[in-house]
Amino acid sequence: MSAPPAGSAQAQPQSPSQSPAGAAPVNSRSRVLVASLIGTTIEFYDFYIYATAAVLVFPTLFFPSSDPTTALLSSFAVFGAAMVARPIGAIVFGHLGDRIGRKGTLVASLLTMGIATFLIGVLPTYAQAGWIATALLVLMRLAQGFALGGEWSGAALVATENAPAGKRALWGTFPQLGAPLGFILGNGLFLIIGALLPSEAGADPSQPSEAFLSWGWRLPFLFSAVMVAIGLWVRMRLAESQVFAKTQETGRVRKLPLATVFRHHWKQLILGTFAMLATYVLFYLMTTFSLSYGRTPEDADVPGLGYSYTSFVLMMIFGVLFFAVFTLVSGPLADKYGRRKTLAWVTAGIVVFGLVWVPLIGLGTLGVVLWLVLGFTLMGMTFGPMGALLPELFPTSVRYTGSGVSYNVSSILGAAVAPFVAVALWETGDGSPWLVGVYLSVMAVLTLAALLIGKETKDVALDEGEAPASPAETPSA
Repeated sequence: MSAPPAGSAQAQPQSPSQSPAGAAPVNSRSRVLVASLIGTTIEFYDFYIYATAAVLVFPTLFFPSSDPTTALLSSFAVFGAAMVARPIGAIVFGHLGDRIGRKGTLVASLLTMGIATFLIGVLPTYAQAGWIATALLVLMRLAQGFALGGEWSGAALVATENAPAGKRALWGTFPQLGAPLGFILGNGLFLIIGALLPSEAGADPSQPSEAFLSWGWRLPFLFSAVMVAIGLWVRMRLAESQVFAKTQETGRVRKLPLATVFRHHWKQLILGTFAMLATYVLFYLMTTFSLSYGRTPEDADVPGLGYSYTSFVLMMIFGVLFFAVFTLVSGPLADKYGRRKTLAWVTAGIVVFGLVWVPLIGLGTLGVVLWLVLGFTLMGMTFGPMGALLPELFPTSVRYTGSGVSYNVSSILGAAVAPFVAVALWETGDGSPWLVGVYLSVMAVLTLAALLIGKETKDVALDEGEAPASPAETPSA
């Protein structure tokens, strides 16, 4: 019997993820955007709940000390240790992503993060296991950093390598959108648990209750298992990008992607690292340091703003809404005007923002809210275009490695030390954060220099610009 003619009632419609026989499978737009968004949302959720716990409960449960500042700095030191693990994760997962493909590597990074986060939720405390508890927390935190080192670049590549012409920056904002969404989910869950387990009458409202310290803080870590299961289901349904498939077919896969990056693309590596510096410093000052500063009583040895945990986190969540909106806004702007020009103007705004911290905060609650809104707005505008900029700096065969190493080495220079440096500068300023703002401005000047030295990447073709690998660089069959 002959096949029914096209358009007849018996003709079968082609799925968005299907291609003609012999062609590589094509991912639908919705599948690409959801897969790139959900993974980074989960990864940032896991990171944020640790950041919140590092301020709220870990100094008491894992780093007991007679000096609260020493305990907080110890907790921040472990928080920063994960940043050191991130470049290692970028190298390992980048190697796999550039050798075997994006899909399987992304599944592995998400699974690693999910297991580490879940295990934090069942760890014994220092009172129960002594230094072993602290060591296990450090180990799980390193695993989180290792996993996140491979997550971001893979998610950004899924978005940008599947993006239609002229919309690469817009599509690249979707993995970036996982940062504000993860923040809202993580801190929102902590708020709900805190409201259900409030501090006892007469107790300091800025401090968690005994029930929260005993078991309530564990719930967000355990809940991550549900989110990871959903993320894995979505990512397992992805098809490999056609850009990477073409690289395999044309003999451009490198045996040692990292060596190729250092040998042939070292300038892009350095520029990409410093292009991210201000973004990282701003990110962790607004999400981690600000929570410590906002909750510290005004009559403390190193005074803060004196807000309750609930009040300040609600203000932060309000600010993060602007983070989400302007992450999306930044994409079309970067597609229209270019990544370099858009980011240069935003970075100049970060320089100014760092210099007006004290005048803003001095306006009272309205000023504090304005400080958070401006900081998170700038965060969205600088973070959004990075989803396109960093992948565009490198050819397909080393794109996972190159973009991941740039992104995560910058985490050491920026995020690993930012909370620690900020606390020290806060103490030096006798409770005033003016030196913290100056620190942000200085880092933004370095980023601005990198952007001005670099070239525009808006019109770079992701599947061009590299010769086939030499026999020495080609993996053996």
